[in-house]
Amino acid sequence: MTSLTTPRASVGLGLRRGLMKDLQAAAAGDFDFLEVAPENWIGIGGAHGAALRALAERYPLSCHGLSLSLGGPAPLDVGFLKEVRLFLDHYNVPLYSEHLSYCSDDGHLYDLLPLPFTEEAVHHVAARIRQAQDILGRRLAVENVSYYAAPRQDMDEVTFTNAVLREADCDLLLDVNNLYVNSINHGVDPQTFLAGIEAGRVVAMHVAGHFDESDTLKIDTHGASVKPVVWSLLAEAYARFGAQPTLLERDFNFPAFAELVAELQTIRRLAQGF
Repeated sequence: MTSLTTPRASVGLGLRRGLMKDLQAAAAGDFDFLEVAPENWIGIGGAHGAALRALAERYPLSCHGLSLSLGGPAPLDVGFLKEVRLFLDHYNVPLYSEHLSYCSDDGHLYDLLPLPFTEEAVHHVAARIRQAQDILGRRLAVENVSYYAAPRQDMDEVTFTNAVLREADCDLLLDVNNLYVNSINHGVDPQTFLAGIEAGRVVAMHVAGHFDESDTLKIDTHGASVKPVVWSLLAEAYARFGAQPTLLERDFNFPAFAELVAELQTIRRLAQGF
């Protein structure tokens, strides 16, 4: 594959089958990179496989995993990680990220469940991240997740996250919408999280829309436009960490493609000067 790189001040979209025609027909400059979940594309042939290969010739790919279950109790799926490494190498993917959560026990749970913020959990997940990085032959970035029920919390989220990042020696994909959703749902200050995270660990960002269930309950959906308060928080994140590659997450309820491009342009505008 052609070697493509993703500049720090760049914007991307997720490669979703529902957006395939729009992504293929997009004008130069609409977006800079595409994010794929390797689980959904490893071994895919036919028309979708051909479309992936064609798009990968035009745009750098970033990979964001869904099923590694870094915090789970079951052993990591070593065979799957080896397949991911081949995929990353084949497409010259500069970033592979996963969720700081778990999604499996005796089988796949099809949800991203929160970890307890404890010393034991720090050691457990950090060891698994180091193992994954060894198999992948590259650094891994973990994403702060949205959660709706908090298990045991001996420390706050930023302390837990920093401890994992240090012990695993990995990076952070900062999801700004998740940060806002958690701040409302759990009554915490998002600025405290931004100020507390080690700046050199943040290598990418996500921004997305959410659903307002009530004034005190927000649901991370990836199915709506980004809210003004989240745009403001993204600007604060850029001021703290610099303009990192930023993905606009939209997984369903797709609007006209021009509306997505307008949101991507908002990301570009906010990133200017950082």
